[in-house]
Amino acid sequence: MRHRKHGRQLGRNSKHRLALFRNLVTSLLEHERIETTEAKAKELRGITDKLITLGKQGTLHARRGALRVLRTKPVVEKLFDDVAKRFPSRHGGYTRIIKTRQRPGDAAQMVAIELVEKGAEPNQGNSVS
Repeated sequence: MRHRKHGRQLGRNSKHRLALFRNLVTSLLEHERIETTEAKAKELRGITDKLITLGKQGTLHARRGALRVLRTKPVVEKLFDDVAKRFPSRHGGYTRIIKTRQRPGDAAQMVAIELVEKGAEPNQGNSVS
């Protein structure tokens, strides 16, 4: 029984799952919109919200915490300098999930997850499964 156990396993062990979410959140903050499966997107929301909250704090301690999760330093700079500044008065709910299609191979429900406040130049067409 899985009583009182939160989070989806997604058919992966814990290290693989951690690497998957690190890659997904890095891509989401870099491109501001990605396409993935519905289950992955729902898990990704919480991680992204926590990182944007760190970006809003703006301290060195918060920046180092974000570097533990995100893959590249330019994405961390974008998070603290650009993305976090778009949400000064919002207390969570920084992402939106939009159902797009069913994947032909296994009929998995695909969704686009994007930041609620768009930046100056949104990159369209980037997908990560």
